[in-house]
Amino acid sequence: MGIRHVVLFKFKDGVTWADPRAKAAEAATREHPRHIPEIGHWQCGRNVAQRAIAHDFALTGDFADRDAVARYLVHPDHVRGVELWRAIADWSVVDFEVDPNPAE
Repeated sequence: MGIRHVVLFKFKDGVTWADPRAKAAEAATREHPRHIPEIGHWQCGRNVAQRAIAHDFALTGDFADRDAVARYLVHPDHVRGVELWRAIADWSVVDFEVDPNPAE
């Protein structure tokens, strides 16, 4: 079974997309697949919902297995992204098993 990694980011009070730190964190996250070979499929983006309960940014990444996720988590490019987000946001994570070859 593969692993789908999902992260939802919520800005800390006073942080908006106008903040250059937010733009830097977003850019670093978008570039992870170029630097981290364990990433299979990657999608991320800004929230477009106008709801108070909505988060500000989300990502999903697919990995071959739990070992691939473990390598991703300690990869220097990921660690740098974590540092950028830590300064401006809190987040929630879920990793769940997915069938890498679902029937169509």
